[in-house]
Amino acid sequence: MTAQHPSDVQDVLKSRKDAFLIPEGIIYLDGNSLGVLPRHVPARLNEVVTQEWGASLITAWNTHGWIDLPARTGDRIGKLMGAPAGTCIACDSTSVNVFKVLSAALSLRPDRKVILSDTGNFPTDLYVASGLKDLLARRYELKVVAPEEVRAAITADVAVLMLTQVDYRTGRLHDMEDLTRTAHAAGALAIWDLAHSAGALPVDLAGAKADFAVGCGYKYLNGGPGAPAFLYVSPEHLDKVTSPLTGWMGHEAPFAFDLDYRPVSGIGRMTVGTPAVLSLSGLYAALDLFEDVDMADIRRKSISLSELFIAEVEARCPRLELASPRNPQTRGSQVSFRFKEGYAVMQALIARGVIGDFRAPDVMRFGFTPLYLSHQDIIDAVAILADILDTQSWDRPEFKTRAKVT
Repeated sequence: MTAQHPSDVQDVLKSRKDAFLIPEGIIYLDGNSLGVLPRHVPARLNEVVTQEWGASLITAWNTHGWIDLPARTGDRIGKLMGAPAGTCIACDSTSVNVFKVLSAALSLRPDRKVILSDTGNFPTDLYVASGLKDLLARRYELKVVAPEEVRAAITADVAVLMLTQVDYRTGRLHDMEDLTRTAHAAGALAIWDLAHSAGALPVDLAGAKADFAVGCGYKYLNGGPGAPAFLYVSPEHLDKVTSPLTGWMGHEAPFAFDLDYRPVSGIGRMTVGTPAVLSLSGLYAALDLFEDVDMADIRRKSISLSELFIAEVEARCPRLELASPRNPQTRGSQVSFRFKEGYAVMQALIARGVIGDFRAPDVMRFGFTPLYLSHQDIIDAVAILADILDTQSWDRPEFKTRAKVT
């Protein structure tokens, strides 16, 4: 009989694991980078390809509702994040959506010239902000401070506070409601990147009064590699802003083919080009698995898994240094440990069937997706990690050769 950890007996989410296609012998601790394939998604994609595209051809835009996929998928994601219907849409990539919402936010604060972020922000967000700043003839300053200095740096010259809620390296969790309140008190707007939050922990965009949010569909939402991202605009701003990328899908009447741009009312104005039907269909189907799940249950199990992981690693792998916050309330659904040869150790782990990932210079990341992980998985994974460290089996040339994707 397979071993079972006592905490798994009463786990209200334990039956969810069967809904995913996890390869035999694999313990997957990288859902914070790419989620596992839900079992029903291949059949749905086959249906879209063969029956909708194959049989209906171009009429499927109407007969199968392809044209409304961004809005319908966005509303499904929005339900997980406390977003009112009609305020969240699935489209483009996270980077493109950062460009759109940052430009929109700056247009609402034309007299202020500072974009405030922190060193824990995902680098692409900073790259996009820097590029937009240059595009706007360098009239703006991108100010980047340490995470613990953000609050004090929200001053009267800040136009936009732009942060990632969960630090991609360490899992440190920003207090979205508190920092948004502080930004508003100073007259600034708040943009939140929820790429490592959506589907992993409870988020309340309306309750926190966030102005804008973005995130991706391929991590905890399990939408598949390169799945469309999402963006959120507060109802307060929806009809005051326009996407800087004024494509035809954001037009009031795209099939009138007018030569002048008029933005459609509502969240649709933040779309640009033709929806990616196949990838949107996969993401929409993957979201079925959240329909009757309480995000509070997901959060409770996430904390339980990560606390067990930390305790086991510190007891069995004393050479590793915890890089994540120790307090689970200030941590997302991932845990990181530092080790000088972390890359090689991670490759050795992957070779043994435990998949996490690595972030330079020395961070080993482990993600905890409660829908398909058990406490016994954690015990088994740490046993393999301890063996690799004890035997130094990571110290082999093939484990030290860096791949393009780490």
